[in-house]
Amino acid sequence: MHHDCFPPIIHRDISSKNILLSSNLEAHVSDFGTARFLKPGSPIWTTFAGTLGYAAPELAYTTSVTEKCDVFSFGVLALEILMGKQPGELVSLIQTPGDHNISIAEILDPRLSPPTMRPSLKELALIFNLAISCLQTSPQSRPAMRIIAQLLEY
Repeated sequence: MHHDCFPPIIHRDISSKNILLSSNLEAHVSDFGTARFLKPGSPIWTTFAGTLGYAAPELAYTTSVTEKCDVFSFGVLALEILMGKQPGELVSLIQTPGDHNISIAEILDPRLSPPTMRPSLKELALIFNLAISCLQTSPQSRPAMRIIAQLLEY
């Protein structure tokens, strides 16, 4: 969305309700009704669009939308997939200053069997750590979606 097309697209509403699965369970972002084109290096000044609970915190005090807003929403969505529910309280905890020692075992959806194979645990830990990095309070501290995509391909 941000790097593989020109001009880049900012979705503005990355949430579980806007993810469709193909017949082979491949995820696709849908509902581009709130999407906007982005001039590289320039924010979009606009009214709020998106789903509460997935929106980046900077949208509460500014009307500037950047690709880092989608990155934040992706982090919330990744945690939701791991937890099996909307991670509102965990996101709030991560956003508060301080050292939060949260283990992946604490947040995994209890309805699922725990992973027993090393590769599965490693992959879940990668997704968990990527999600946490996407939720950084400072937009500049969040990774770019290109980097996230590259790490998830491994």
